[in-house]
Amino acid sequence: MIRACRTLGIALLVTAVWQAIVTLADLPRFILPGPQLVFATLWTSRALLADHALVTTLEVILGLGIGALLGFASAILLAASPVARSVLRPVLVFSQAVPVFALAPILTLWLGYGLWSKVAMALLIIYFPVTSAFFDALMRTPPGWLELARGMNATPGRILWRVRVPSAMPGFASGLRLAAVYAPIGAIIGEWVGASCGLGYLMLLANGRAKIDLMFAALIVLAVLTLLLHAAVDAACRWMWES
Repeated sequence: MIRACRTLGIALLVTAVWQAIVTLADLPRFILPGPQLVFATLWTSRALLADHALVTTLEVILGLGIGALLGFASAILLAASPVARSVLRPVLVFSQAVPVFALAPILTLWLGYGLWSKVAMALLIIYFPVTSAFFDALMRTPPGWLELARGMNATPGRILWRVRVPSAMPGFASGLRLAAVYAPIGAIIGEWVGASCGLGYLMLLANGRAKIDLMFAALIVLAVLTLLLHAAVDAACRWMWES
């Protein structure tokens, strides 16, 4: 309740500052439309925005789910195998030297203008944070826990699944929370490069037709989607941790 009130207060403050800037600077609507016009567009174009938001949401959820699974499996492999660490870690670090945004045209060329090029972008942008956060947590298992497990003659596999993975779940949860914020960025960039639907596509379309109010409305919908996704992932992580 307190968090909801605080979020509402921040939203009202931002809206007030936004209206003050438009009024005091006397900005034309094609530069910065006022919040009243944008909120009116949000209502009148709600069906259009909902259709495009549904596509973007599907891309983000698929990218987030697949990227989280791959990140989880990769971190386990890296923690369990010194050979994998020596081979894959440099590859992972090198992969971050290439800007993910620069890969969007290539992914669109390979996977087409449909759903999967955007899913791949969302996946790529979250894969490293999830893998890195979970792997670091796996490598920081309290030494006393490991000594106790070895003293009980536990096999390396049982130590991994019974001790190291449970103790590293907060790190995995941190990676997922970051991923929930980053995944929409990947999907939107993919839509900017080539798409026929989605909020990113709608923003480009609105910009090209000088419908700046619609562009801002799509941006607000995207921000709300991201906040809801982060809240859902945070709640799921808390439930997982408490259970």
